[in-house]
Amino acid sequence: MLIENQKKELLKIARHSIENFVLNKQNNVPRSSQKELNEKSGVFVTLTKFGELRGCIGFPYTDKPLILGVVDAARSVCMDPRFSPLKKNELNQINIEISVMTKPEIIKVKDPIEYQKKIDIGVDGLIIECEQNKGLLLPQVAIEQNWNKKEYLSNLCYKANLRQDAWLNKNSKIYKFQCQIFSEKNLLY
Repeated sequence: MLIENQKKELLKIARHSIENFVLNKQNNVPRSSQKELNEKSGVFVTLTKFGELRGCIGFPYTDKPLILGVVDAARSVCMDPRFSPLKKNELNQINIEISVMTKPEIIKVKDPIEYQKKIDIGVDGLIIECEQNKGLLLPQVAIEQNWNKKEYLSNLCYKANLRQDAWLNKNSKIYKFQCQIFSEKNLLY
């Protein structure tokens, strides 16, 4: 678990990386003596603008230290393909949120209907793998969208470009993970 000053450091690094990317400046590789920031961990960076999603990019599996994952995700989120590239005039309008992930673990079930009993809304993020498709939803998404467990699983399938009932397919693999979630809005202002 990260403590408050570590969360603030990661948010400042994300902000600096985003600003440097948008302004076409060179990005220095950050270093930290804090052990927790140098551990390998999945991470997502989410941007909101006036409370609406403006981008979300991350890496659930990584060989990089957390601090470098934040830099990579922060730079990548500026070019989230679902949105136009982030512009200079938006830099003061965005809020940065970071989700530091635990290692995803497969949910073992005998019957796929059991998935609903083995996930906690707002606690568990989900990953589905089926055929060649993969999809991921962070734990906060189900809360923000007010989904029940079945809706959460169906939307996970949709995110993976699968039929919305693909979670019932015995060949589907579903993983869960948890996140430590923090944002500029909650920590820096």
